[in-house]
Amino acid sequence: MEDFRRRLDGHAVVGLDTSIFIYHLEAHPRYQPLTQELLARVQAGRQTAVTSTVTVMELTVRPWQVGRPAVAREYEALLVHFPNLTLADGTRDVARRAAQLRARYRVRPADALQAATALIHGATAFVTNDRRLVRLEPVLDVILLEDFASI
Repeated sequence: MEDFRRRLDGHAVVGLDTSIFIYHLEAHPRYQPLTQELLARVQAGRQTAVTSTVTVMELTVRPWQVGRPAVAREYEALLVHFPNLTLADGTRDVARRAAQLRARYRVRPADALQAATALIHGATAFVTNDRRLVRLEPVLDVILLEDFASI
């Protein structure tokens, strides 16, 4: 955990991938200790975080599929009201930057939107568990939960 903390310490603003919230809300046994540490730091204001509205889509799709709209709304409210977390709408600047990231690093559309949102909002790191995103290392410090998981 200490290595994870040190890695985060180098960044005032971090981008958060949807998986961070999924692991946390589902109490994933391998990753929740890390998501707990990360989200506690953000909540306490030790650093700020940003995620895209893509997270709303990805996080709430399952509750909508299984007919649990109250859960979907609860998840969205959690994102909207989480201290020191910016839930950023897509803008033309984000779309342009996402297109550039897709062109240069060959990332999927949703991932490009997430990373572009982070960059536009001043993030210097992106926390995820998607190993394919390490190709973004020239522009973002990609922090993979798997690299710090202890179980």
